[in-house]
Amino acid sequence: MKKMEVIKLTQADAARCALVDLTQVPREVTEEDAAVYRRVISTEITEEQAERIAVPRRAHPTQEDVLAVHWHPEYVPMELIRRRVETLYPQHEAELIIPTQHNEILEWGDYAGVEVDCYSSGFNRKVQLLLHFRKENVAGERAHTLRSMLSHTFEYRSSQLFEFLDSASLPAMEERRLQAAEACNADADIVEFAAIFSAKLRSLIEDNWSATPRDAIKNKLLRNFLDEFRPTYGDLLLNKTQVYLKALKELVKQRFSLTYFYRASEIIEEARSLGAGVVIPHPEQFWPILLADYDVDGIEVWNPQSREYTEFLIRAVNRQNDYRCREQRQLLIFMGDDCHMSEKLKDPALQDPEKAAREIGLQPAWDDLAVRKSLILCGVSRAGVIDEYRARLNG
Repeated sequence: MKKMEVIKLTQADAARCALVDLTQVPREVTEEDAAVYRRVISTEITEEQAERIAVPRRAHPTQEDVLAVHWHPEYVPMELIRRRVETLYPQHEAELIIPTQHNEILEWGDYAGVEVDCYSSGFNRKVQLLLHFRKENVAGERAHTLRSMLSHTFEYRSSQLFEFLDSASLPAMEERRLQAAEACNADADIVEFAAIFSAKLRSLIEDNWSATPRDAIKNKLLRNFLDEFRPTYGDLLLNKTQVYLKALKELVKQRFSLTYFYRASEIIEEARSLGAGVVIPHPEQFWPILLADYDVDGIEVWNPQSREYTEFLIRAVNRQNDYRCREQRQLLIFMGDDCHMSEKLKDPALQDPEKAAREIGLQPAWDDLAVRKSLILCGVSRAGVIDEYRARLNG
């Protein structure tokens, strides 16, 4: 297999890690590495995986309304997902289900959706928006401009992965590695172990570029690639490595040029021309966007990554609605499950338990007693949001 330059780091004074003997870790790409790479980029679904998707571990027969406008099918077939939803909520009556793949428009029934990466020039940071449409409004040439904008934005995740891999392995990026190691107290051997596998992964991507799905080229490819080596190197070493790489990834994201993205106002304007509904997700990660007065239909007040300020956000949306004039539409309250279906394809031993537990349309905050108290005071219900948002989309 391909030989690579041996990676040497300069953390001479850093602590060493007793979990790994680096002299026993091959620097070259091995047949095992290549087999692992083929496995993690594969979009083929086995019968066992199909069963895992179609038959969830538990159902929610008492949930009558399914509102799911923030979730990611990835490469899982919609027919399998539909079977899962029907099994999850066997008694449901009302539903509004719209997929929101990152920077790629996908359809479900009469609707289509996408989660768009963009930036807000007012406070100079990356944000995300959920766009939802009647599917005929984005068919054919009608949505040519928006699809071109999304196609450009889609490529940023590939660009960021390469910068991530370079940051983990190239000698010129030593300072960034040291900063990440200091942030999470990673030993020198952890940093070097991550560097070896990052270099291997970059080499494998380059050697298999034509056979690699473009959607696979994103940051989590490194995490998935490394996780496959848990039987060889053990959970403790891999856990420590993943913590370090997460810290490094955050540094890469912070320094990624925002000029790559379209402005949020540009995305909203183009989406509105196609009759789109627009929702702000992840409010706890993007606080300033709540002050930007964008033309949106609603704000996500809860998702599995943003749960701490749900009641505060409900009150904040209600206050904004109190100040709106009669001609302005009320801001709607949404909750997002942020379910990534590919997590459920993994062997259960390799799944992230928190991510694997997410389900399309499952947002426990709707039934939380304290949150329900706030919702009742605002006159908000899941069924009401479904009816109002569907009416707006059907326009």
